[in-house]
Amino acid sequence: MRADLLDYELPPHLIAQEPCPERDRSRLMVVRRAACTIEHRVFIDLPDLLAPGDLLVLNDTRVIPARLVGHRGRTGGKWEGLFLREAPDELWELMCQTRGRLTEGETVVVEPGGLELTLVRKTPERRWLARPREPGPAFELLRRHGRVPLPPYVRKGRAAEADAERYQTVYARQPGAVAAPTAGLHFTPRVFERLDERGIDRAFVTLHVGEGTFAPIKVEDIAAHQMHREWGELSTETATRLGACRAGGGRVVAVGTSSVRLLETAAATGPLRSWSGETDLFIRPPHEFRLVDALVTNFHLPRTSLLCLVSAFAGVELLRRAYRTAIAEGYRFYSYGDAMLIV
Repeated sequence: MRADLLDYELPPHLIAQEPCPERDRSRLMVVRRAACTIEHRVFIDLPDLLAPGDLLVLNDTRVIPARLVGHRGRTGGKWEGLFLREAPDELWELMCQTRGRLTEGETVVVEPGGLELTLVRKTPERRWLARPREPGPAFELLRRHGRVPLPPYVRKGRAAEADAERYQTVYARQPGAVAAPTAGLHFTPRVFERLDERGIDRAFVTLHVGEGTFAPIKVEDIAAHQMHREWGELSTETATRLGACRAGGGRVVAVGTSSVRLLETAAATGPLRSWSGETDLFIRPPHEFRLVDALVTNFHLPRTSLLCLVSAFAGVELLRRAYRTAIAEGYRFYSYGDAMLIV
């Protein structure tokens, strides 16, 4: 498949800069693959669009305050970093941005709070390993010194106080993501109540969304794209619920591309059972989906692996038509934007 099939032109005013005032009042485009039809609903309608016996699978990863802002200790120049993970020996793996060249042994100071990080060495991927001077678990230090890691297309990454709650699903519980699983941002207790009334069950997986989720595909033949790795887990309880759903004739409805990636990774290992580890699965056309029957997703950036996954699920031409329709109808795009249900 050619990467240009994942291109489209988006008017800048359709990039959502704020979330919908009420999570479940965002718009919902419904794409039916068999009939090749498109209809327009509101997210609160989701329970009416599913059937009793269906199983929603949601990613319960929790976004950590991974954005770090401060200055270089030696020069006072501005510095920004993104915490990626805790490496061995209590080192932090960071993406760094500053003017000039950083050097081993240099110190950067994170504000607020004055957390000092000593740069130890660069990784082969050109990231930095740093040692925090203040002792304590990484997530606790980030809670005190970090900021919400909004993507750069939302207010240039500058988070407001309200983003600490809104850039997080209402069911987030496993800390580790540096970007939100945005399809889940539309769910509310009211939606879950209506799903329960309809006899639609839910289960949870974990996939910690990494910085590579926004990386563009830079090669023309997408098969040559180097896919990023993310850590995930599927519990025995969820595997059991998935098996019961299939046995009862229900559909597995994945909420978000991260849930699809985790489910399809686990399904590729053989008979469905609990699974954990890192996945670099790159889902692209033509992909045979082993487990996922329907998908709730947001509208994604062009030339990304996320859009490629959704193209594999919906069909390239139908999805291209859906995106043209969304633009013509003024849907809001990306992390704080509207949603799509593909059945």
